[in-house]
Amino acid sequence: MNRVDYLRISLVDRCNFRCQYCMPDEAELKFLAQTEVLTTEELLHLLQEVLIPVGFTRFRLTGGEPLLHPGVVEIVQAIAELPQVEDLSLTTNGYLLPKLAEKLYAAGLRRINISLDSLIPTTFDQIVGRRGRWQQVWQGIQAAHRVGFDPLKLNVVVIPGVNDQEITDLAALSLDRNWHIRFIEFMPIGNADLFGQRGWIPSEQLRQQIRDRWGLTSGQVQGNGPAEVFQIPGAQGTVGFISQMSECFCDRCNRMRLSADGWLRPCLLNETGQLDLKTSLRAGVPTADLRDRVRELLLLKPEINYKGRDSGTGEAAYVRTMSQIGG
Repeated sequence: MNRVDYLRISLVDRCNFRCQYCMPDEAELKFLAQTEVLTTEELLHLLQEVLIPVGFTRFRLTGGEPLLHPGVVEIVQAIAELPQVEDLSLTTNGYLLPKLAEKLYAAGLRRINISLDSLIPTTFDQIVGRRGRWQQVWQGIQAAHRVGFDPLKLNVVVIPGVNDQEITDLAALSLDRNWHIRFIEFMPIGNADLFGQRGWIPSEQLRQQIRDRWGLTSGQVQGNGPAEVFQIPGAQGTVGFISQMSECFCDRCNRMRLSADGWLRPCLLNETGQLDLKTSLRAGVPTADLRDRVRELLLLKPEINYKGRDSGTGEAAYVRTMSQIGG
């Protein structure tokens, strides 16, 4: 069994984008009330007293959009200063990075993932559900590069008929920059209707496009996720592929997720086995008991995965959107 030492922490469920693959129609969204969200003090308490003691040492901050959290810089600094933390990273849509990149770096963050689903502004607008956002996101990427984030990863969710014609253009960003482009198969969560209409493209088809143009060799880049990493010969960066649909990696999963409202979940696509840490914490449950509950969930994790997601009724055992779970 893989050692589960990687925790993705959703700071907020809100976002300033409405990405097609992440959120349903805006009218359906029900954001958490502020009182339902873990406070910074509660989050840091859970990390220091419950989650780190049971073995978590690698952390990624997510959302929603984590840069919307008013205390994100302070949270980064507090986690980065914990001696047990071996790795800290953050995933963002990049829109607020022009103002925050330098502050985040100064606070101790060194690794960052930025969503860049298209190099064509109109296509980008279509995917993110907002107009005129591409230029500021590109400026955010440049700001992150300038202050020294390394590795700097760019995430691309591939949607058939929308941005799949840009695969080689996006891969080319790795040629003369130490940037790492990660192509992610579209998954059936966040927008089931769109998934039903569009489906997904296997990563091997994307790799073949890149092979046909430049060739591909094996590559390496620091990270804790499931990406298979390759490199275009002579490129400074790499290209990676996250292939949950075509090449299920549940058996080597090393992660759990803590949602903004304090639910600890073993799987992105299967909500069985979830643990409500916030309610227990606020009810005064002793820290030792919380640690024991998390340890029990860690033991169950191998059986709680995407492959086991069917609830027996033919429906997937999850109800939240990607934005609510933390991606």
